[in-house]
Amino acid sequence: MLFHIDWLQFTPLPALAGGALIGLASGALALGAGKIAGISGILGSALSDASRRTRPQGWRLAFLAGLVCASFAWAMLAPVPGADYSAPWPVVVIAGLLVGFGTRLGSGCASGHGVCGLSRLSLRSLVAVGMFMSTAIATAVLTRHL
Repeated sequence: MLFHIDWLQFTPLPALAGGALIGLASGALALGAGKIAGISGILGSALSDASRRTRPQGWRLAFLAGLVCASFAWAMLAPVPGADYSAPWPVVVIAGLLVGFGTRLGSGCASGHGVCGLSRLSLRSLVAVGMFMSTAIATAVLTRHL
């Protein structure tokens, strides 16, 4: 069988709730502050402000701190069933650097293009999301089924 859903590990309600929260947060940031909730843009701007020795805008630091704190809290308090957190740190660091490189190469991350770009009907984001998805599907097929 090519595809199989492990129904004991399938968690549609938390995934739906997480998606709704991401949509609400990005909508609130867009409507309330006129900013796009693309993580790479927010991080890049905060880092460039710091490299110029100017004080980063507080909302950027709060947004990034919230992402990091919420991720660690969720992993500690309600780990995802079937998730494996045992990758060696060098692998995690290399993977993070590769993701960062791809994010700069693609002029944005999946959250920026997928959530914010598509909602603004951006053609560039539509192409980027198509590339993300086709690459992810090809990677999954190659690593799991061939």
